[in-house]
Amino acid sequence: MKLTPIQKRAARSARHGNALDMNLVSLIDVFTILIFFLLSNSGVETLPAASVHLPESTAKKDPKETLVIVVNGSEITVEGRKVADVAPLATAADDIIPGLKAELDQIAARPVALAENAAKAHAVTIMGDKDIPYQVLRKVMYTAARADFTDVSFAVNQKG
Repeated sequence: MKLTPIQKRAARSARHGNALDMNLVSLIDVFTILIFFLLSNSGVETLPAASVHLPESTAKKDPKETLVIVVNGSEITVEGRKVADVAPLATAADDIIPGLKAELDQIAARPVALAENAAKAHAVTIMGDKDIPYQVLRKVMYTAARADFTDVSFAVNQKG
């Protein structure tokens, strides 16, 4: 009796079983490199790069991961989006910055996924250029407080 090629393959498969040899060495190498990368970068927290000359301080606390408001010589940005110009703020009578307040209200309205992150959801870090007048920074802080961002930190360069 003559067998077809498919029948021959089925008979050979039944004789030898379906033992599948898998070489896991390369897969283990990939996971080792991935774990090394994740462990080496897990403790690094940096603030976004900006054209801001931060004041120097002897503070020892590391920055927290919070919402970042950048105030440089010309504009105010939140998460990289421009919300206001600095020039008209120095002469404005109102302490609330409308564009910043609208952006912070929108961010505050976002739902918090985990309950333990609820406290961090209303924290903000202000990166203010060291040459910015205090009146402008005071208006930024006041606006943040009015938008329910009461945990305010300032970013500084660490001395020494």
